[in-house]
Amino acid sequence: MSNDARDTMKTVKNDTKDTLDEAKHRAQATGERLSRDVQGDAMPLGDRVKSNVKEALHNTKADFDAAKRDARHGETDDRA
Repeated sequence: MSNDARDTMKTVKNDTKDTLDEAKHRAQATGERLSRDVQGDAMPLGDRVKSNVKEALHNTKADFDAAKRDARHGETDDRA
């Protein structure tokens, strides 16, 4: 197998992993937000703060996975 084919397979494998990881983290962030919406005022303040922090952490991890994938292809981030 040539190095080009091997590099392509490695890139596809890493892109797939990063895409799945990003989707997982986005789903977890959405779950945190939905949990706060469903519980509303019944959720204690401390739990709401923890949930907000968890949501931000999941979104950060998802953004990192997307950035790794973009960097692999030499793309720049125009989202900011």
